[in-house]
Amino acid sequence: MSKVQESIDVDVPVRVVYDQWTSFERFPEFMEGVEEVRQLDDLHAHWKTKIAGLSREFETEFTERIPDERVSWRTTTEDVKHTGMVSLEPIDATHTRVSMTMDFQPTGFAEKAADKLGVLERMVRGDLRRFKHFVEEHGVDPGTRGDGPGTGA
Repeated sequence: MSKVQESIDVDVPVRVVYDQWTSFERFPEFMEGVEEVRQLDDLHAHWKTKIAGLSREFETEFTERIPDERVSWRTTTEDVKHTGMVSLEPIDATHTRVSMTMDFQPTGFAEKAADKLGVLERMVRGDLRRFKHFVEEHGVDPGTRGDGPGTGA
């Protein structure tokens, strides 16, 4: 197993960050290689990715969703193995630290080589930078609440 850990500070309140992060269908707007995320129910999502020419489809199960604090997941398909967590830490009333941790099992020559070269770390770092820009630009999007009604907007 390999591990990636990255963090970034964003200039929006923790509630806004959580609301945007749990709008999983919007991930393709800021995540490199993610073509589609479709939330199937409160606990499951279906993903379509294409990274370095390799297309994959897999499902994840949310193992923990604590509003304004963290979202954890694991894959439920055999050919893609990873777990992850995004934790949110309020810095003050208008700033939040977003930290992502992923454990993954590279398979095949290409994935193992990419792992050795640090490709996933760079992708996660880039995804967090794009998320920072995305959430600071979009703020609260009414109706995208990931865990129920009301956003304070």
